[in-house]
Amino acid sequence: MKIIYKITYPNNKIYIGKDLTNSINYFGSANSKLIEKDFLQEHRKDFTIRREILWESETANDIEVNQKEVELIRQYQSNNPEIGYNQWPKYIKE
Repeated sequence: MKIIYKITYPNNKIYIGKDLTNSINYFGSANSKLIEKDFLQEHRKDFTIRREILWESETANDIEVNQKEVELIRQYQSNNPEIGYNQWPKYIKE
């Protein structure tokens, strides 16, 4: 099963990513340095993140999964630094 997931951090910023193996323990590859700027040390001691599966497929090939990931990043605007932590595709203000 291939999935596209959304991670929501305690500050309500999001990260959208893909997992081609549907590992229950995978929480993405968002830039840690970028995320840690938003949290004081005291907030890093105990926090909860949420992972939601937005899309899944048993038949999609990797190209289709990549296309769906970009589509959902744009839909949720998780590449907008005010909303999320995705750095690609580059956010362009309209």
